[in-house]
Amino acid sequence: MADNKVEFINIKVSEIAPNPEQPRKFFSEEAQDELTNSIKENGLLQPVVVRPVEGAKVPYMLIAGERRWRSCQAAGLEVIPAKVVEGATEEEAYVLSIAENVNRADMTIMEEAGAYADLKAAGWTPAKIAKQFGKTETHITWRLGLLTLRPEVAEMVDQGQIKNNLAWHIAQLNPANQMVAAMRYVRGDFDSEAEAQHFANGLKMMEQQTSLTNEKAPTAEEQEKQKKAKAKAKDELGKAEEVLIPLLEELAEKKPEDLAVILGDDLARHLRVVGRLYAKVQMVRNLLSKAQGIQRAMAKEFNKAAVEVQQEAAAAKKTEAAAKPEAKAEKPEAKAADELQSTGKKAAAKPGPKPAARTAAGTKAPARRTPAKKTEAAAK
Repeated sequence: MADNKVEFINIKVSEIAPNPEQPRKFFSEEAQDELTNSIKENGLLQPVVVRPVEGAKVPYMLIAGERRWRSCQAAGLEVIPAKVVEGATEEEAYVLSIAENVNRADMTIMEEAGAYADLKAAGWTPAKIAKQFGKTETHITWRLGLLTLRPEVAEMVDQGQIKNNLAWHIAQLNPANQMVAAMRYVRGDFDSEAEAQHFANGLKMMEQQTSLTNEKAPTAEEQEKQKKAKAKAKDELGKAEEVLIPLLEELAEKKPEDLAVILGDDLARHLRVVGRLYAKVQMVRNLLSKAQGIQRAMAKEFNKAAVEVQQEAAAAKKTEAAAKPEAKAEKPEAKAADELQSTGKKAAAKPGPKPAARTAAGTKAPARRTPAKKTEAAAK
């Protein structure tokens, strides 16, 4: 870029076009209005940076200074001073535009991350990006890590609702848990940003572990150990609360000059003891905060599993209820079929009717013989 020809000239505002690859997408209206008023009063003090573009509708394209160019338009200026860089490639122009914006307060975190991502896509390593813009490699890596945020959470970060450090921890989660952690933080469920980070880390641990429903139940021996550890911790913390807190409260009520007399030669030793105690308390408080984050994440995971079980049970019940009317509708037909089959069986088992006596149309029955004596008597 050092070999490129540079000159300062006055250019018509209408002959300059904004860079479509401008890394900064958000412009504060309030800050823009302030700049416009300043230019109206004092003119443009810092030239914009442009490069010639052949075959385009306008002869120059902005490399740096889009806010100034916009305000010059709003202020009604027709001609403005410009630094023209000839021979700059698109990549060089993009690097210059990032360099101008990357340290500005009004460039959002996500815009900065997107700019670094474009350079990385062009083959730049985080180390090279860091050296180019005077950042640490860790800074670049953490900014690139924000690009996994889902759009809703990224917008919260851009609006300042979620700070940079917490945003990185949230970005390590799956999309569903990102929304859980972000919404709980924004609505004020945590006392500090550190608590929110510990909760996000707890969710990450839950993602890496198997489902709670697949975990083995603790053995009787493990349950007994947990019970004893809980009782011991409760007892020792109770003693500290009974003895240490009243002692510290008593010391806190005294004046420095009184303590100097009361403690005497032991003052330096007490100061060392309290210093060690303070360091341990801070360490334990941090550990407890992390444990609380894990506990909250476990509760969230457990509640999620419980909801899933309830939904499955409700779906099974609904399916069962839907199947019952079909069974009832089929029952009369089945009953009719059974009755028909039963009737057929009865008809087959019952003997048929006896043959009817032959009528006159058929063969006549033989005449009954009358005794001879009776016939003669009747003739007389």
